[in-house]
Amino acid sequence: MFLYGMRLMGDSLKENSSGTLKTVMEKVTDNAFKAFVLGIAVTALIQSSTATIVITAGLVGAGILSVRQSLGIIVGANVGTTVTGQIIRLLDLNASGDTSILRFFQPSTLAPLALIIGIILIMTGVLKNSRSIGNIAIGFGILFSGLLNMTSAVNALQKSGIVEQLFSGLGDNPFLGYLTGAAVAFTLQSSSAAVGILQAFSSSGFLTFKAIYSVIVGIYLGDCVTTAIVIYIGANREARRVGIINIMYNLGKSAMVLIVITVIHHLGLLDGLWNATVNSGMIANTNTVFNLVCAICLLPTLQVLERLSDRILRKKKEDEDPHDELLKALNPVFFATPALAFRSCYDVLITMFRLSRENLSRAQVQLDDYTEARQMEIDTDELQVDRLTDNLSRYLVELLPHLQSENHISILNQYYKVSTEFERLGDQAVNISDIASRLNANFSGFSETCKKEIAVLQDLIQDILDNAEKAFSDKDEKTASMIEPKVHVVNDLINQMTQNHFSRMSAGQCSLLADAVFSNLMAEYKRVAGTCSNTGMATLVRIHPELASREHLFLETLDENGSAEYKSVLNQTHQVYFDRLNAVEAEPAPKEAGLATV
Repeated sequence: MFLYGMRLMGDSLKENSSGTLKTVMEKVTDNAFKAFVLGIAVTALIQSSTATIVITAGLVGAGILSVRQSLGIIVGANVGTTVTGQIIRLLDLNASGDTSILRFFQPSTLAPLALIIGIILIMTGVLKNSRSIGNIAIGFGILFSGLLNMTSAVNALQKSGIVEQLFSGLGDNPFLGYLTGAAVAFTLQSSSAAVGILQAFSSSGFLTFKAIYSVIVGIYLGDCVTTAIVIYIGANREARRVGIINIMYNLGKSAMVLIVITVIHHLGLLDGLWNATVNSGMIANTNTVFNLVCAICLLPTLQVLERLSDRILRKKKEDEDPHDELLKALNPVFFATPALAFRSCYDVLITMFRLSRENLSRAQVQLDDYTEARQMEIDTDELQVDRLTDNLSRYLVELLPHLQSENHISILNQYYKVSTEFERLGDQAVNISDIASRLNANFSGFSETCKKEIAVLQDLIQDILDNAEKAFSDKDEKTASMIEPKVHVVNDLINQMTQNHFSRMSAGQCSLLADAVFSNLMAEYKRVAGTCSNTGMATLVRIHPELASREHLFLETLDENGSAEYKSVLNQTHQVYFDRLNAVEAEPAPKEAGLATV
């Protein structure tokens, strides 16, 4: 129960905040101290140093953070993970039996209260993120329920003498304690859980400082090895360096604590503490003090670890980022020759569009067949799109003062706008994958009729994306002109699909989740179509720069008084896709298994 509660609470916290955390981590790493504080804060928030370091490794792998920027976060994450132990020390309140106010904070009170709050939030849905917040509360309640159960089990073992024999053996052999801590943390894949179990054992009254300090130090090693394994799976060289640095830091931390404690003990400075019985709070404090002191002492040495990681993981050709060459081509030497500079920008833009489009295709598959592996691919490519956007935007801003021609300035403006559109297309893909994740988390999905209707819309969207890519890459005016009438059909198609959806809702064929999920999905597809429309318009402006000052007027004129070609594309597209949509509606409605559908 304890492990499940910790996992549920941590996963829900990460789900609620991971996007914000990534954004903050990108911005607050300009010096080591800020990065250190950020590492503490993020880990305390999501209750997982592994998650913090894995997110950091992902940002490093995508080129958004450098390895040097990640150093402070790694150290901060190792300190932040001690916050869980400080929460678990509430176990000690059971023994104190103090005032009524303190009794409120006893786990025996907090556990059922948190469970009740979580259930109410999930059942009522009164808040925007009721399910996620409810899961956090339920995870918190299960965590403390598990702790109480473990404490009761340890109290039962106390009479048998097993606990006393176990920890007296660890006290006599620190190396055995070190290995035990490493093995437990590696098995549980969580240093917080390992320390929590140790805190539960403290209720037996047989744990002494000499028995637990080496176990705590061993926990550091076991946890960092787990983190490194997670990072290594599918990561590039730079991301792997983060895992190597974390291992080296924890090895250094472990050696430092063991050596210092041994020396101080032999000097007789720990005589009063060595054989003292420790409780949950003392274990939490020991863990926190060890990590804080080591962080302060080892923070100045991190650049040495950075260089060591570079030597350990020697750069190979296959480790090079496939987009590094693209970014190297964004060279200031081309500022004197704008045509060459624009060619480099064009290559980056095409890559951005294709990455975003591939992510959109993955997100659409997620709606029917959600997998975590595919979600990781989406997240990885989204980081690459963000990286390319940041570098391209910076390059265009630096290029602007070197442009003399109005035509060149117009091209730069359109490239800047298009880069924003392509990044937005990637964001829309992520939003659709988030909708798929929500459906998956609620064990819900679309009805067969709805799936077929969405497939019609997706085919039209793919057709428009084909036009947008060809128009931009080939500077094709005819293809660019075909986008706007098809976007018009997208809007008409979505309006009809929305009416069909409400009819299914009225007939009781859909779940209560249907309205929000379906509406959000349709809104995203409208935005995708809008992005394609803006891409087509940018292409037309590149061909006819005089349109730059009247883009909106031009589009309004097309909608109201379209040319014969515009009307032909509009009518033909309308007929093809509405015929398909009507054919779906004409099919007999399949019997759905319950109401877990949209």
